Amino acid sequence: MDSGMAMIEKFLDYLRYERNCSVLTVSSYGADLRAFASYFKTLDAHLSWTTVDADVIRDWMESMIDRGNTASSVDRRLSAVRSLYRFALSRGLIDTDPAVGIVGPKREKLLPVFLNSAQMDTLLDYVMAETHCYQDVLARTIIMTFYETGIRLSELVGLDDTSVDVISKFLKVLGKGRKERIVPFGDELATALQTYKETRDETYPQRPDTAFFAGRKGERVKTSEVRRIVQRCLSAVSTQKKKSPHVLRHTFATAMLNNGAEIESVRRLLGHESLSTTEIYTHTTSEQLKRVYNEAHPRA
Repeated sequence: MDSGMAMIEKFLDYLRYERNCSVLTVSSYGADLRAFASYFKTLDAHLSWTTVDADVIRDWMESMIDRGNTASSVDRRLSAVRSLYRFALSRGLIDTDPAVGIVGPKREKLLPVFLNSAQMDTLLDYVMAETHCYQDVLARTIIMTFYETGIRLSELVGLDDTSVDVISKFLKVLGKGRKERIVPFGDELATALQTYKETRDETYPQRPDTAFFAGRKGERVKTSEVRRIVQRCLSAVSTQKKKSPHVLRHTFATAMLNNGAEIESVRRLLGHESLSTTEIYTHTTSEQLKRVYNEAHPRA
């Protein structure tokens, strides 16, 4: 085994036995490292892990981009090379780290998919027109809760009876990192939640747990069932490809900002740790304004 392959194997053993990484992670690192080794050997058969410099790494990144790899894919492979060199330097296998200071390609920020106000009105009209059987009441209440509070799928599924206060009109939500936050809602949702609760208790008088949203047999609704409900309802009113609960969370955030809410307030309602996470919605509203301008202004 040559010295380069030996260094890779030592690093992979480190991931396996010291870092306790999964088989899939170790395999991915190995594939990325061998791909880089294959690349620099095609440049110069005499190059090795110890003689590669920063320019070779940058050339490798550019070649991947030229072949159509996404920024995130290139960044992942660069991360594997960085990790190997950090390990090799710490173990005295190399004298210098050629990957220090190399920055991955800038990732494009994907704007969130959301429904505009007309599409949302159509969706609400659709769910309100459904029957009064339990499954239809459950579906419309879930759609309204997502839209009027912006909570995550896991947060909705985790709601208990004690989490929902229709008198004071707020939800107690357990978010990421098990951090609790209070999310207010309006009269329309308060009425819908109360109606749902009454229908649920009539349908399942002997429920097995304290879950607010009950699925089949009265048990806590499953995330897969909620996804199916949202996909079915969105499919009835929209042709857009993405039809997940997160579309409704994005719709809530965009509607709040479009109607004058301060970004810090929206951040707290969504349960974001960082304001930068919420700022993507300001890009969305800016894109809307650009479209309106370009369509309406005679000199656009």
